[in-house]
Amino acid sequence: MGVIRRQGITNTITTYIGIVIGFVSLIIISPHFLTKEELGLTRILYSFSLLAAMFVPVGIGNATTKYFPIFKNKETKHHGFFGFMLLFPVIGFMLTSGLLWVLKDFIMNQYRRESPLFLEFFNYVFPLIFFLSFISILGVYCFSHFKSTVPAFLNDVVVRILNIGLITIYYLKWLTLNQFIACYVGIFALQLAGLVTYIFIFDKPGFKIDWKYFREKKFFELIRYGMLLWFAGVASIGLKYFDSIMIGKFMPLGFVGIYTIAAFIPTVIEAPLTAIDKIAASKISFAWADNRRDEIYNIYHKSSLYMLLLGGFLFLNININMTSLFTFLPGDYSQGGLVVLIISIGTLFNMATGLNASILFNSDKYRYGAIYLITLAIMVFALQMMLIPRMGLEGAAIATSTSALIYNTMLTLTVWKFFRLQPFDKKNIRIAALITGCYFMDMLVPHLDNKYLDIVMHSAIISIIYFTVVYYLKIVPEMNNFLNRKGSTQ
Repeated sequence: MGVIRRQGITNTITTYIGIVIGFVSLIIISPHFLTKEELGLTRILYSFSLLAAMFVPVGIGNATTKYFPIFKNKETKHHGFFGFMLLFPVIGFMLTSGLLWVLKDFIMNQYRRESPLFLEFFNYVFPLIFFLSFISILGVYCFSHFKSTVPAFLNDVVVRILNIGLITIYYLKWLTLNQFIACYVGIFALQLAGLVTYIFIFDKPGFKIDWKYFREKKFFELIRYGMLLWFAGVASIGLKYFDSIMIGKFMPLGFVGIYTIAAFIPTVIEAPLTAIDKIAASKISFAWADNRRDEIYNIYHKSSLYMLLLGGFLFLNININMTSLFTFLPGDYSQGGLVVLIISIGTLFNMATGLNASILFNSDKYRYGAIYLITLAIMVFALQMMLIPRMGLEGAAIATSTSALIYNTMLTLTVWKFFRLQPFDKKNIRIAALITGCYFMDMLVPHLDNKYLDIVMHSAIISIIYFTVVYYLKIVPEMNNFLNRKGSTQ
């Protein structure tokens, strides 16, 4: 757990710095410096491009995480694995962009009535797909070397700072909308250049592929695994980004902007899990390769316990203050209040189930995870087609959150069925009861007219109750030992 703990903490710090910057960008800057339509435009361009970008690598990202340990050898430059890996996104981009060009008129017709601004800038999805797909693949290559800090910093901090600067420049009318969107896409080009530079600093990989070695080392198994996980990866991204794309089809583009703000807020809850998963996935892959099941269980159990504890604290502080938080935004954005709560529930459940996806997808039972993802992507698509026209933004949130609940339940049950590994014990139940109790207890606390004092008062009361109960129930022994040692030295 040493590498995971060290880089997990670093990644979590980086992620939260990025979230603070993202909060400034999405909650303070964007709603006041951009119209809802302009904000919705950037979101739908990103969501559409990211979903398409997941088709590009043809599954090589997942295959790299699972099989790179077999090829890792610095003296032979990993037998040319880097060059082999890049073949997939190059071919995939040509096929994907060609297919999109053929289907361009059909796709644009889906948005012509509600989101005509998207049609004007549709061609920007092609370079954006290229940058996002290669960023994804190179990020996985870094994680496979246990080098997750710099990619996280580039993604969570640098990109968001550049985005704030760009929005500010556009607000000052130094750029036209066309120039603004071009520069927005250019930010991801800079991120890609930074990743390439970093890889050649720490690894100096080779492009010459040792085909003989590949044929000897499960080459066809790697291809089959990658192809199956290709569809699963697309489904996984679809579960997160279908909502914005579908809202743009059924509702005016301004509602995509409102949903973007509301859906961003719960990402604060999930940030620690995302940060730890970046490094833990490769660690679990190596543990499976050596059949170190005790190590996998230890990672699984601790990830579930600590992520639920931290996620619950963040869930409470976000949702008990939602009314006050939305007063910082222009009036229309308050329509996203219920969206935050609905998505937060799905996000907290994802935290509670720990690293179940990394355990299953890096095992020999990965096919089950892939089938679940593909099935759920179809289901969430159907739910959004049904719920968004009837319930609007809340319908999109219900579809997204429901998919998260079902998916994580299936992953957890499958890991238990095949490996007899499950992350829960009495402490998890106590934390879940504590979160529920604190949420309803806050309803008894009166609200103040001053929104700043109201947020401080509610957060302080619930935080004191939360951590006092955690201490007396000894849910986190490390915290009790630290506080007891500190108390004894005073």
